[in-house]
Amino acid sequence: MSEQPQKHLSHVDEDGRSKMVDVGAKPVTSRTAKASGFVKMSAETVTAIRESRTPKGDPLETARLAGIMATKRTSELIPLCHSLALSHADVQIALQDDGARITATASTSAQTGVEMEALTAVSVAALTLYDMCKALDRAMTISDVRLEFKSGGRSGEWRRETADL
Repeated sequence: MSEQPQKHLSHVDEDGRSKMVDVGAKPVTSRTAKASGFVKMSAETVTAIRESRTPKGDPLETARLAGIMATKRTSELIPLCHSLALSHADVQIALQDDGARITATASTSAQTGVEMEALTAVSVAALTLYDMCKALDRAMTISDVRLEFKSGGRSGEWRRETADL
């Protein structure tokens, strides 16, 4: 069995300490990322949302707004992320019979990507949905938070559909 060459970890210095990657020499490119996730909930909770009978108000709009706000705070939550000036952030939530599908898109023109911003938006929107509906359904689960698409930068475009082949 041959030894695999050890990959260089970009966020660790030669002494093993965490570091923020220097992106100063990278070109500014237009970058977009889309992420998704799912909040599984009971049929009764879905019905309460559809009929505007949730105790804390509109959970979908509150979660959507929380997700958008989260994109702007990603670098404060994830230690080695760069702060980015976003040109666009959007969160959509589609209610289904067994829960809510969340999708988030973030865009910028920068030297590093916006994948973490899109993933953070989905995560915070999902947590907000849980918070808004927990009085009705403590058994809700958050799952399948994942990157669906990214474009820009040296690696170009990536789509989950083609990655799963």
